[in-house]
Amino acid sequence: MSASCTEHCAADTPGSPAYRRVLWVALWVNAGMFAVELASGWAADSAALLADAADFFGDAANYAISLAVLAMAPVWRSRAALLKGLSMAAYGLFVLVKAGVAAAGGSAPEPVTMGVIALLALAANVTVAWLLFRFRQGDANMRSVWLCSRNDAIGNVAVLFAALGVFGTGAAWPDLLVAAIMAALALSAGWVVARQARAELRDYKTAGISRVSA
Repeated sequence: MSASCTEHCAADTPGSPAYRRVLWVALWVNAGMFAVELASGWAADSAALLADAADFFGDAANYAISLAVLAMAPVWRSRAALLKGLSMAAYGLFVLVKAGVAAAGGSAPEPVTMGVIALLALAANVTVAWLLFRFRQGDANMRSVWLCSRNDAIGNVAVLFAALGVFGTGAAWPDLLVAAIMAALALSAGWVVARQARAELRDYKTAGISRVSA
């Protein structure tokens, strides 16, 4: 293996300074967008925006957890990833409940606000996803961070389509449909991350506690 490859691989490890810097950027971007989308979602009466705001909050918390466990043993990073996988699945369930409540209400959201905020959120998430792309093949903890950013970007595109649908039809169903799609993405990603984290924890247990606590 060449020296340049060795340096590149070392830079892509969970504890590398480059990865830590990216996580800090992602944390602040997601915390800021949570505040923006929460206020805008309530103002526009949009289930999709409120769901995306909850996702930003969950992602900010996940990035904070990732930063906290970077210097810990791999077993702790896998435990954190398991917690994040479960939280992603819980977010999916929250979105489904929110969409159901909105469907019962029957009111259509305000599409212009939805579109503008979705564009802003898309720009933020594409930037974060681009920064995290090189770290997508790491352990369960690193993979969960990448999946969160990827799902966020997909969700923002979906919210844009929902805004167009609401604008064209004057009905709430495009907003609710997108909320349901976002819920499915969260449940799927949560399952993938939790499954990988559990597999890593089983491997650590088989290898022996002394080997993963060093």
